[in-house]
Amino acid sequence: MRTNYFVDNRDLRRWCAIAAEELPGNRELRVGYRQVADSIVMGALMARELIEVIEENNIQGRPTRAILPCGPASWYEPFRSTVNARELSLKNLHVFHMDECLDWQGNALPAGHPYNFKSFMERHFYGGIIPELAVPEEQRYWLLPATVEQVRTAIVAAPVDITLGGWGQDGHVAYNQARRHPFHHPSLEEMANSSIRIQENNIDTILALANRTFGAAYQFVPPMSITLGMRECLSAKKVRVFSDTGTWKQTALRVALFSEPTPEYPITLLQTHPDAIITATLETARHPISENPDWKLF
Repeated sequence: MRTNYFVDNRDLRRWCAIAAEELPGNRELRVGYRQVADSIVMGALMARELIEVIEENNIQGRPTRAILPCGPASWYEPFRSTVNARELSLKNLHVFHMDECLDWQGNALPAGHPYNFKSFMERHFYGGIIPELAVPEEQRYWLLPATVEQVRTAIVAAPVDITLGGWGQDGHVAYNQARRHPFHHPSLEEMANSSIRIQENNIDTILALANRTFGAAYQFVPPMSITLGMRECLSAKKVRVFSDTGTWKQTALRVALFSEPTPEYPITLLQTHPDAIITATLETARHPISENPDWKLF
């Protein structure tokens, strides 16, 4: 295991210098990895991962318990269309929403805010499902300051079948960001055992979201969030994370694939799970360092 909190820049440069085409099947991979052409292929794969679990459990007469993200957006349409076409019942699906953004006082954002995950999921995940097939309201566990203990109790009540998610610029899964506090750097064990919490969003997270959504207007990015911990996310029998977002995920992907587990990039903890797979589009798998071998970085 890594003894230093931070990844060595020499290692980072070496990992980033690997061409995207050389990532699948690379002998140094430390976690399961799939590379797909584009968002369409990735979205269909992500939807199929959840549908297969639901179908199998429905056949066996078992409930399905899933931790789900708000995004990537490309999987909602294939999920919805497949559920409706197959008349796949979601009546026994229990959904644990993995995170939510909050305002500066820790309150929920107004409905319709682009970072109000609840309103987004109601529209894009639950919306459009034939009502007779839909997930019952009482089986939708929204993570908010007022629901922390309810969600915590419900998650530990029975095994979770699958965690779906993405990752952030620092490799955060759900909102398990790398800790940027100047006086406290959690150990790898502490990060692995992290649980539901309310937190300040890191400056780099805010800037990444500002560039992605608001034309770099960081003033509009929610400054706080509430998240499931890595303990909850990794408690599922299967963990599958996906990204089609491109440049702001590229370095975290290389660290996830090649670094020893480190709290600087929480996604590296997927290596400790017996059935975890990372999936990236070709755009996300590329890296400017691999495409500019003449660069002198140090």
